[in-house]
Amino acid sequence: MKKYKPGWFLLLSLTISVFSFTGCARYLVNDPLENTSRTICHDFSLFDQTPDDDETFVILALSGGGTRAASLSYGVLKEMKNTPVPGSNKTLLNEVDIISTVSGGSFTGAYYALFGERIFWEFESRFLKRNIQKELALKVANPYNWIRLASPYFSRIDLAAELYDQTIFDSATFNTLAPKTKRPFLIINATNLYHGARFEFTGPQFWYLGSNLCSYPVSRAVAASSAFPFLLSPISLVNYPKPQGYEIPQRDRDALEDYWNNKRRYYAVYNNFIYAAPTAHKIHPYLHLMDGGLADNIGLRAIDDLYARGDIRAKINSGKIKRLLVIAVNAKTESRQNIDQKKSPPGLVTVGFKTATLSMDNYSFETVEMFKERLNQRIQHQRYLDDCQKLIDDHCRDKFQLSPLAGGHMKLYVAELTFDNIPEKPGDPDIKGRDYYSRLPTSFHLSDDQVDDLIKVGGWLLKNNPDFRKFIDQYHP
Repeated sequence: MKKYKPGWFLLLSLTISVFSFTGCARYLVNDPLENTSRTICHDFSLFDQTPDDDETFVILALSGGGTRAASLSYGVLKEMKNTPVPGSNKTLLNEVDIISTVSGGSFTGAYYALFGERIFWEFESRFLKRNIQKELALKVANPYNWIRLASPYFSRIDLAAELYDQTIFDSATFNTLAPKTKRPFLIINATNLYHGARFEFTGPQFWYLGSNLCSYPVSRAVAASSAFPFLLSPISLVNYPKPQGYEIPQRDRDALEDYWNNKRRYYAVYNNFIYAAPTAHKIHPYLHLMDGGLADNIGLRAIDDLYARGDIRAKINSGKIKRLLVIAVNAKTESRQNIDQKKSPPGLVTVGFKTATLSMDNYSFETVEMFKERLNQRIQHQRYLDDCQKLIDDHCRDKFQLSPLAGGHMKLYVAELTFDNIPEKPGDPDIKGRDYYSRLPTSFHLSDDQVDDLIKVGGWLLKNNPDFRKFIDQYHP
């Protein structure tokens, strides 16, 4: 019988252990939905307010852009905290009803939704003024993680989610948010790579997957929302077989029958319904999610979908919302690439980066304008009715009253905060010129001074925005 040296046994045992451990290294999966009789976790329809609280409805949309976007958004939150609501003992931050976030903005929005005003004494040290990029690189360089990364079911994004979970979000799950049926309602946005559609981390979205959002870590939602192509890998979710008694909501079934009348509403539901069909778990067993900016880098499409589905529109139609303020924090920078100054075409890396970011840069403006026009239509039509009523009152012998449009007298304010709003010479010693902010990199590490500058300019942009100033000036309790 052949004898083996002890060293060979040790090497063989180590090899078997490594391969066994590699096979066990898997990403954290979303839990299946076990009881369809329970209320959907983290659903805006459960977000209840007294009628007085709904009179001033405030929506925050926080864009992508790494630490630059997170710092700018944080500066806006600080200014809102310091802005009293006229005629009340509240601040404007107390009035925020919905926060929709993308990528870098998801860190700020999720932290505030989870921990409230703790953000103002913790967030700078826990995220904004840390070198997250370096910490991620060190985790990847750790030999212990090499073995885990060798698994096809574990990747760099899982290391990032672990870092966020342990050092930023205190291992919080959506169950922390679910009992909070009061403001603000958080929507973290990612992009479904299968069809490029927006994917939101809300209970109704997970319902389509036959999954329960409550046990899912907020850190992984933020990781998916900020998983920039080429730098990080996708976050994956499981689409489960649906339990007995499962069905999609009636209003979504109605939308699927309304193709010709409302195609936008139809496709918003259809993009999710493909995961809820009886055999969908066999045809589409998994979803792979990346940076939310690939579908919408400003976070307003989630709000537009809520309006299209009727959640916000019902509040407007009932007259509960008297004034609607939308604050869109857009941390978009200017591209300084000189690709149009060279005779030779750009290389593969440049083309790949531009392909991933063109839609982020170009469509944010269009999204804001589309959303503004959608809500302004009924207000403008109500003005036409008011003008007609005045003519009737002034010139008709037989007076009669025209019926007002539902929600037509609501006041709308849309304040988009971008670096484009900053003049080259702002006239404020604490605020630098537009070009300085536009050149800051999209990364997860900025200097402390750069973070401080972004926080200051976030507050400055809000205070000096014409629509925001109009909201304050016209506010009558």
